[in-house]
Amino acid sequence: MAEFEPSRDVLSGETADVYFARTVEVLRKEGLNPVATMEAFASRAGILCGIDEVKALLARVLPDNRQVWALEEGEPMERKEVVLRITAPYQSYGLYETAICGILAQCSGWATAAGECAGAAGGIPVISFGARHVHPSVAGIMDYAAVVGGCQGCSSTAGAKLAGIEPAGTIPHALIIVMGDTVKATLAFDKHMTPEVVRVSLVDTFKDEAEESLLVAEALGDSLSSVRLDTPKERGGVTVDLVKEVRARLDLAGFNKVKVFVSGGFDVERIRQFVAEGAPVDGFGVGSYITSARPIDFTADLHEVAGKPIAKRGRIPGITTNPRLQRVL
Repeated sequence: MAEFEPSRDVLSGETADVYFARTVEVLRKEGLNPVATMEAFASRAGILCGIDEVKALLARVLPDNRQVWALEEGEPMERKEVVLRITAPYQSYGLYETAICGILAQCSGWATAAGECAGAAGGIPVISFGARHVHPSVAGIMDYAAVVGGCQGCSSTAGAKLAGIEPAGTIPHALIIVMGDTVKATLAFDKHMTPEVVRVSLVDTFKDEAEESLLVAEALGDSLSSVRLDTPKERGGVTVDLVKEVRARLDLAGFNKVKVFVSGGFDVERIRQFVAEGAPVDGFGVGSYITSARPIDFTADLHEVAGKPIAKRGRIPGITTNPRLQRVL
């Protein structure tokens, strides 16, 4: 299980909607702190993610007389299905409703988008390459959510650490441009990186992709694991025909074991197209489709106060039955 540590801003309530802080202040001054049950549900179906981070927060703030029930991280959830139930003195968790909903909303959105990509890939590995598209303070959480959703790897060290895996990466254009040659850069990478780092060379910087693939394959031999195609839109982007050509030329030269990895603007529809047209792809790098995923809105409602079923209009008072929930705290 990932190890999450609630931030100072979350624990202090700095990230909360201010009316929750004011609510807790009013209740404290009124001497009211009943045991209350709050339930959270999603606005649409998807993959639940963020529940382990929420559990870490609740473990820090709830007293011993608590009960927390939840679905597991990575489980599919239905629209309006209760995924979390908290029973504890209200003042112990009321301040954190904003954080709880926000964590679940953003992480579940990312995980669901990653799951869509993994499903479209049909078993071909999908790697999360989206760290550059989000604020660095959430890059690790985003990558972790992508792995929960179905990605087999992620590029950020923080995300990989949370997911319990090694970060996945290749060689950036920057290294090749600074060194002035793809082969020279790849050889330097091979020379200085430790053996467990997979050798994947980027092959679209200075020459034709098929030509550079053969050049690095000849230079590295058995050390080369894969080549990555990331051709920009200005040059037509990565196409099915380009992948087929690179694969054919590598095979003709005897480099059958060198894999072909693709990245650059891939989304669910493009992945489906490549799979349907038989592109010999060994891995997809996906960035902005995951990072720009619409959050799945979560609502948290009180359903019981001091043992009395209660709810606002439009909601059914009392505990909502969901046999899938498990006691987690």
